[in-house]
Amino acid sequence: MIEIKTRLIFVRHAEAEGNLNRVFHGWTDSSITEKGHIQAKRVAERLKDVDIDVIYSSSLKRTLQTAQYIADAKNLPIIRTDKLKEINGGEWEGKRWDELPGLWPEAYDSWENRPHDHKMPGGETMAEFQKRLIDEVMYIIKNNKGKNICIVTHGTALRTLMCYFLGMDFTELINIKWHDNTSVSILDYEDGKFELVLEGDVSHLDKELCTVMNQEWWNEYNEKYQQRNKN
Repeated sequence: MIEIKTRLIFVRHAEAEGNLNRVFHGWTDSSITEKGHIQAKRVAERLKDVDIDVIYSSSLKRTLQTAQYIADAKNLPIIRTDKLKEINGGEWEGKRWDELPGLWPEAYDSWENRPHDHKMPGGETMAEFQKRLIDEVMYIIKNNKGKNICIVTHGTALRTLMCYFLGMDFTELINIKWHDNTSVSILDYEDGKFELVLEGDVSHLDKELCTVMNQEWWNEYNEKYQQRNKN
């Protein structure tokens, strides 16, 4: 039996307090920033004339605030789900990123260098996290066959999902790039396969309106990423 093509339009939430202040916010329920509201408005304007039948969002405030701009532009309700939430950071919640290497050297090393093996101290493993997300996305597809589905979620969530969508082994998670706030990624699902249409696009933002591209850590990360993918 041939399936009807279903389109998935993923949006990372707008800049939130944790992104701005470089504080780990997994399940920490932070709001989007002043810049985040501008980003969310821009992505909603971008999607205004894109076919969207249904909007799903992580139940955290930063995703819901972002999704609301899109919902208003499309005159659609938001379907909230806890299962699209960011990874549960356990003891990392609310800690500054620059504190983590000293407090949890082994866990931070796995986060940076072997993310597929990572386990949040007192929180989720990356494998548990990926399964939660995949199960929810497949449930959403099953209940919206042939529709254009907008899903607003989180940075680590998108990275983990993209590894699966691209058919890569989970050990290759480190080779999946981070996407900026309000990035748009589009995939088509048909006959049990995902086809990438667009990945991590922020063409709706001016460079100064981006978040991670203007942060110090990004340049260092990008250099490491490019070096790793040369080999």
